Amino acid sequence: MMKKELSFFILFFCSLYFGQQSGFKFDFGGGRVENGFIPIISTSKFDKNIGYGFMDISALQSVDNGGNALTGDFITSNKPFYFSVIIPEGNYNIQLNLGDKKGTSETTVRVENRRLMLNDVKTKQGEIVEKTITVHVKDSIIRNQKGEKIGMVKLKPRERKYLHWDNLLTIEFNDKAPKVCSLIIQPNKKAKTIYLTGDSTVVDAQYEPWASWGQILPYFFIPNEVVIANYAESGETLKAFEDRHRIDKIWTQLKPGDYLFIQFGHNDQKAGNSIKSGYRKRLKEWIQKTKQLGAIPVLVTSMNRRVFDENDKIVNTLDDFPDAMRKIAKEEKVDIIDLNALSKTLFEAMGPEAAKKAFVYYPANAYPNQPNVLADDTHFNPYGAYELAKCVVKSIVDQNLPLEKYISKNYKNFNPNKPDDVNKFHWPESVFMESLKPDGN
Repeated sequence: MMKKELSFFILFFCSLYFGQQSGFKFDFGGGRVENGFIPIISTSKFDKNIGYGFMDISALQSVDNGGNALTGDFITSNKPFYFSVIIPEGNYNIQLNLGDKKGTSETTVRVENRRLMLNDVKTKQGEIVEKTITVHVKDSIIRNQKGEKIGMVKLKPRERKYLHWDNLLTIEFNDKAPKVCSLIIQPNKKAKTIYLTGDSTVVDAQYEPWASWGQILPYFFIPNEVVIANYAESGETLKAFEDRHRIDKIWTQLKPGDYLFIQFGHNDQKAGNSIKSGYRKRLKEWIQKTKQLGAIPVLVTSMNRRVFDENDKIVNTLDDFPDAMRKIAKEEKVDIIDLNALSKTLFEAMGPEAAKKAFVYYPANAYPNQPNVLADDTHFNPYGAYELAKCVVKSIVDQNLPLEKYISKNYKNFNPNKPDDVNKFHWPESVFMESLKPDGN
């Protein structure tokens, strides 16, 4: 089936299926099935004709401990495994039962392009825990209020391989002993949506070892109340974000009470776009449009690169872009998260050598098809992305912004002068790896 035909089929399936019911209930494990649930066993490979299944079944195991049909059995694997469901774009609550009636478990859950939702969930012997996550699913079709197609986001060729433009919800189960008993998906029409715009330092990066603060951010917000919708893409400037209709897609979805986070600068600078040639103008237009739609704009200054002077102080490589954003925030009376300032503190606390542990610095052959050393002073690995996401949350908390009440208990007080110990950072790697540098710098 050609890609265009598959996309049509997916949309047709969604319209039929969701016209009849509002969600899915999956019972993972052996042959015994809870009433009203769809059975999922170790051989349930994804099938477009039924609309759900595992991406790869080669290492899956079905374990049945008897007892309760829903929680007495589970699916597990000795490597990360991925479950996908054809589903229309929107926000969804996903309720998970994790654990083992006769053993322990340890599970990390990410969605779509390695978007962190649950980290290192451990269960004791015989314990089953129920966890809820809230996920934004998107496609590249721009629709009007009637749901009619009025345009398309112009995706880059590499984006067509991403797990977040493919009309599927994909859930990654990872860690030392992931054990999944059940999964329930229900639409969430009430959550505040935080739309993220930006470049490769914000994007949901699909491949190890690359990562950004945007894909870590969901971990720090209370599910059901708030959902993160990351529309950032590598290499983008404010102008390119408009030209590719990414912002048009957001304008058609933004609701009163939602948020629009705006972080641009790295590529605007590289592209030679001076402040006078459009950066200020576009920022102000986006702010005004967001307010007109009843939503809340929040500016985010671009973080520093790993460039130090002889005194181990960060060198500003972003010209006057951070200052321009600070001035616009004052002029337009909007909130600003000064990630530029926070990252300076963070990186200087690490020092030039230790800071490499936060960036994509790896010896040759650390990843598949990587004959050369990786030494990137702009892009982050998961540890660096995690620290920057904490900086973003810290700014929300320190300024007592309205979003503060939605910060979850996963966030503890963070001091960028005292970075987390990289050796204690928990991140089981996904199966998707690529040494190719993202667009932009």
